[in-house]
Amino acid sequence: MKTSVLPTVAARLRELSRRSPPSSWERCELCRISLGPEHRHLFEMQTRRIVCACEACALRFQNAIGGRFKLIPRDVIALPSLRITEADWETLALPINLVFIFHNSLLGKVVAMYPSPAGATESLLPLPAWATIVTENPALETMEADVQAFLANRVGSTRKYFLAPIDVCYELVGMIRLNWRGLSGGETVWNKVEEFFAALDARAISVTAPMEVCHA
Repeated sequence: MKTSVLPTVAARLRELSRRSPPSSWERCELCRISLGPEHRHLFEMQTRRIVCACEACALRFQNAIGGRFKLIPRDVIALPSLRITEADWETLALPINLVFIFHNSLLGKVVAMYPSPAGATESLLPLPAWATIVTENPALETMEADVQAFLANRVGSTRKYFLAPIDVCYELVGMIRLNWRGLSGGETVWNKVEEFFAALDARAISVTAPMEVCHA
């Protein structure tokens, strides 16, 4: 299986998390106004870069089509009733059980990415297999290209599925890269993965039926 490391977004998030003190970097990257710890993010299409933005600047790009930036949604949607069998998962031919899948509009294809010690790694995804899963789960049809992903955690006995903002997915990638030790990652990184998904569960909106997702 051919893979390629795409570190741009994860590197950006790591850069932001390492800067100190926070007040030195929490500014809107469009108008330079000071930002609080909770603020909006934009996705710069050509560079695949996450950009910090104030509410006023961010909302300029709500529902934008074909522009430089896309507004990244805030909501995390839990999918506890997702219909996916073990056989369905196997048809995706993914090398690990922690992955996010999204539509890359620039490439015109669905992309599967998984965290690794080297950053975000792309896995070739059999499109017919993904199409079958989407057919069984209409909620997946609501994913907004580039800025929203299907995030799956099937590590061990866990079976957790979400529609997640793309910055949340790359936050997971950055966290794993920073904490990975040795060949298997080490106890610390897997504890942090558990903590990450516990926090995701706590903030998520649970969806058990076909729905329309609001991206505001």
